[in-house]
Amino acid sequence: MKALTRYLTMHTSERMAFVNITRDVESAVAEAGVAEGLCLVNAMHITASVFINDDEPGLHEDYRRWLEQLAPFDPSPRRYHHNRTGEDNGDAHHKRQIMGREVVVAITDGKLDFGPWEQIFYGEFDGRRDKRVLIKVIGEQA
Repeated sequence: MKALTRYLTMHTSERMAFVNITRDVESAVAEAGVAEGLCLVNAMHITASVFINDDEPGLHEDYRRWLEQLAPFDPSPRRYHHNRTGEDNGDAHHKRQIMGREVVVAITDGKLDFGPWEQIFYGEFDGRRDKRVLIKVIGEQA
């Protein structure tokens, strides 16, 4: 059994952003030397997400609009009780809940075993500061 842990530092200049991290994850899988196994990718913050979908700009814009309709940014304490703690990111917690915390991808023949068009994304909903993403690869050596 072989395992590898890697952390990515993420920092977006925008409050909401979607970053394709597929190549970073593929690099970790290659470094681990795992032929058959699993790869966990986890957003280690409660206002960020990791998800799998298509890398298509129109889809990403649709996500932005949809998420903003479901949980609009409003720094006041009137809409989100969480903001009564002195925070201004109540919306970001809701957006993360919708988009998910992590993904697990099978590794087959040393590669991420994706369906057509699938890519791994980091979703940021309260950006402009450093955050981390965990990549954990575990499985049988090649």
